[in-house]
Amino acid sequence: MRIVEVSGYVAAPLCGMTLAQLGAEVIRVEPIGGAPDRTRFPLAATGISLYWTGLNKGKRSIEVDLSTAAGRQLVTDLVAEYGILLTNSERHLRFDDLRARRPDVIHAVLTGTRGGAAAVDYTVNAATGFPTATGPESDTAPVNHLLPAWDVAAGLYLAVGLLAAERRRGLTGEAQQVRIALEDVALATAGNLGYLAEAQLSAVPRERSGNYVYGTFGRDFATADGSRVMVVALTLAQWRDLVRVTGTSEVLLALADSLGADFDAEADRYRHRRVLAALLAEWFEARPLAEVAAELGGTRVLWSVYRSFRDLAAEEARLLRESPMMGQLEQPGVGNYLAPGSPLVIGGRQAPPEPAPTVGQHTAEVLRTDLRLLGADVQKLRDEAVIGPRPESEPERMVE
Repeated sequence: MRIVEVSGYVAAPLCGMTLAQLGAEVIRVEPIGGAPDRTRFPLAATGISLYWTGLNKGKRSIEVDLSTAAGRQLVTDLVAEYGILLTNSERHLRFDDLRARRPDVIHAVLTGTRGGAAAVDYTVNAATGFPTATGPESDTAPVNHLLPAWDVAAGLYLAVGLLAAERRRGLTGEAQQVRIALEDVALATAGNLGYLAEAQLSAVPRERSGNYVYGTFGRDFATADGSRVMVVALTLAQWRDLVRVTGTSEVLLALADSLGADFDAEADRYRHRRVLAALLAEWFEARPLAEVAAELGGTRVLWSVYRSFRDLAAEEARLLRESPMMGQLEQPGVGNYLAPGSPLVIGGRQAPPEPAPTVGQHTAEVLRTDLRLLGADVQKLRDEAVIGPRPESEPERMVE
C-alpha cells in the first residue's frame, strides 16, 4: 500500500503512522520549510518537536509548495501514482480532480465538523459534554483532560476506514472517498457508551465522580509511604477478593444491614462508594506500597500504582526497556532514546520504531524514482521554489 499524506497535528498523521507501521509506504507532503506542527511542544533541547517526530515515525518527507500550480500538479501526479491520498485539508487536492486522473483513487479525509468547518480536539471535547462530567466532585467549572482522545480515536477510525476502502476498491475497481469528522467521533463515543441515551432518558444529570469509576467500585488510595494506587473491582469476584484481603468483611456486612444495601450488587457498591472507600482507605493508609502490592498481587483485584511520565523514564528507563513494544531509536537532531513501535502484534511480531523524516529529506528521491523526473527537472523545480532546497542529508548524486 502506498499513501500520499498531506496533513498536520494528531489524527491524520497518527492514521498514516499506524499504516506505515503495518508496512505501508507513506510519503508526507510538507510546505517549504516544514509543516507548522513541526515546532509543537514538547521539544528536544535542539528545538525539534518530539510530538512531531513521535507521530511521523517511519514516513518519508517531501517539500512542495501547494499554493503553486506546479506544486499541485506534482502532488496530483504522485497521488495518481500511489492511488491513495490521506489528508485533513481539501483546499488544494479535491476528490473529483484526483478521480479524473486516477479512476480508482482513494481519498481519505479528516475534518473538524461534519460540514467541514475547522475544529480541534479541545473544542470538540468542550462541545460534547465530557469536561462538565470530569474533575473533582466539588468543582463546577469544566475540566479538560490531557489526552487528545478524539484525535487519537479519529486517527484510528480513519485507518480502519481507509483499509476498508482499499478492500472495496480491490473488489470493485472503483474510487472511494472516506470521510470522518472529529465531532462525529466524539458524539459517537458519547452515544456508544450510553451517555447520550442517559441524558435523554433520565431526569437526573450526570454527576461528577472525581476519581471514582462511574457505575462500579473503583478509586485511588494513598499508601503509608506516600504512593498512590488506583483500585478497581468490576466483578463480584474482584469485589469479594478486595473485601477479603482488606479484612473488612464483618464491618461491611454490618454496614450493609444498616443501609439496607447489598454490596454484592454493583449498583449498590457505586451508590455507597464514598462510605466504602472511607473504610477501605484505612487499610491502604496503614501499609507501604510494597506490602499493598504483595497483598493485591495474589488477588483478582485490578490495580496499579500511579506513575508520572518521569517515573516511566527513571532509572535509565528500566520500565520502558521491559516493554517489548519499545525499541532504541536514533532520531536525527534529537538523539537516541526509547520509542514505541506498533502496539499491534501480528504473527508474533511487532513493527519496531523507525525515525521520522527531516524536512524534505526524500524530495529528490521520490520525484526521481516515483515520478521519473530527471535531475535537471528536479533542480529547475528547486530554482522556481516549487520544492524545497536540497537538504544536507540528500546525497550529491541525487542532483547530478
